[in-house]
Amino acid sequence: MKVDSRRRPARSVGSVTHTVVTDGHRLQILFVDLNNFASFPTLAVGILIAALRDRGHDTRLIVPLAYDVPAVEREKVERFQHDLMRRVHLSTNPLWRPARDILRMAWYWSQRRPHPVVLREVRTALRAKPDLVMLSAYLQHFNSVREVGKLCQAAGVPLLLGGPAFNLRETADAWRAIPGLLAIYGGEADLNVPDLAVAASEGADLLQFPGVTLPDGRHSHPSPPLRDLDSVPVPDFSDFPWSRYPTRIIPVMTGRGCQWAKCDFCSDVVSASGRTFRTRSLHSVLNELQEQSRRTGSSNFLFLDLKLNSNVALWRGIAEHMQNVVPGAQWIGTVHVDRRRDNGLSRVDLKAAARSGMRRVSFGLESGSQTLLDSMNKGSTVEGNSAFIRNAHEASISVRCTMFKGFPGETAEDLDASADFLERHTAYIDRIRFNDFSIQEDTPIWKRMVEGASQERGLRITAKDARNAKLRYVNDASTSQAYRLAKSRVLDAVHAINRRPLRPEAQMFDGLM
Repeated sequence: MKVDSRRRPARSVGSVTHTVVTDGHRLQILFVDLNNFASFPTLAVGILIAALRDRGHDTRLIVPLAYDVPAVEREKVERFQHDLMRRVHLSTNPLWRPARDILRMAWYWSQRRPHPVVLREVRTALRAKPDLVMLSAYLQHFNSVREVGKLCQAAGVPLLLGGPAFNLRETADAWRAIPGLLAIYGGEADLNVPDLAVAASEGADLLQFPGVTLPDGRHSHPSPPLRDLDSVPVPDFSDFPWSRYPTRIIPVMTGRGCQWAKCDFCSDVVSASGRTFRTRSLHSVLNELQEQSRRTGSSNFLFLDLKLNSNVALWRGIAEHMQNVVPGAQWIGTVHVDRRRDNGLSRVDLKAAARSGMRRVSFGLESGSQTLLDSMNKGSTVEGNSAFIRNAHEASISVRCTMFKGFPGETAEDLDASADFLERHTAYIDRIRFNDFSIQEDTPIWKRMVEGASQERGLRITAKDARNAKLRYVNDASTSQAYRLAKSRVLDAVHAINRRPLRPEAQMFDGLM
């Protein structure tokens, strides 16, 4: 397949060719990426840098991993201490609750401290007096963002902040007092980031752009979802520290949002890029796979779609053509095992995906209780999940799933059903991420609880944590001895699965998804 990079050759950064557009507004932009992943570049940052450079702006990127700042690693082979930490974190014993909360706070404090090396590098870069600092962050980075803001304020350089949760009104308002902040952008800036940067550097009225919140509390209309995804530039990952990644893994996204988008708890579909389902063309996706493989010299891909099988035709097209455009490709992704008559996840489909190089698949199992799955509007069945797991394993695809405890109305019987399910499928699942239930801003359950249902099937709101876009609560139904014994069974099964090594064909993707 012929590659169409949609750029006029003008200058190169590493192996990436860029278009330079001379419009009299060439800027010096410092981009700070606090999303410090251990195994792959940040997709959104790569897209924004490509868009800025295509318009001729000089952009420097600071990535903490490049300076040996410890990066996020997830779901490696578990040891005893990991199991113990999970049990403490998820404890519902009322006698242990105060100690558990203290330990949680200490852990979060240690993990969310600003790293001195990151601040040192930002301070050094600010001496060159860039026109603008653009910072990409998740909500756990608040302390680091605040310190970066202080540095920008002292240097007299405007700071523009963006991230996936800043389209949420209460969250943006909780962050707008950060020192040195010019504005918060809560939208998909893939195409308008060059114009946004010029306006920010010139002191223009940023409220002309949808999705902006100013430090004084004024805000523009919400930014609409980006529809023309095929017009988004191929991401520029040339500044990321490839030599520090154990394996060169290229992040890709074929669409945004989720075809189902009805789960009671899901915060992904209310984030800036998750609102409504939109998809790219197969040609656009295959073009990007081929182009990124050429640039990086890698054939390993991580699909970051919320649900890669939302568009079944596109999912099958990737499986059909992957080896043609990138011979030897290996890849992983996340799917939704839903009730559609054809969800693209039959035994035949999974074998085709495996032949095309799929090595690992992740999905939201959430619970082994059909009653609970229906209650959370998951759109899946216990039987369908079971068939999917067994078929994926048979196709030699490593299976990872997510689960949580504490959903409103969950009983000891529901947890026992989850334990039974895991015990029956221990041989077919390679990793489980088991969490506490979280009530995130703007989700259906969040709306019900803040709009009057302050107590819902055993859950009581104790505080609103706008900075982290969630409600804090107590689950009175989770303290009984029967519930705690059933939870212990689930945790036994989770640890029994997670302490095993990954199957050999998926080893290079260990710790991902």
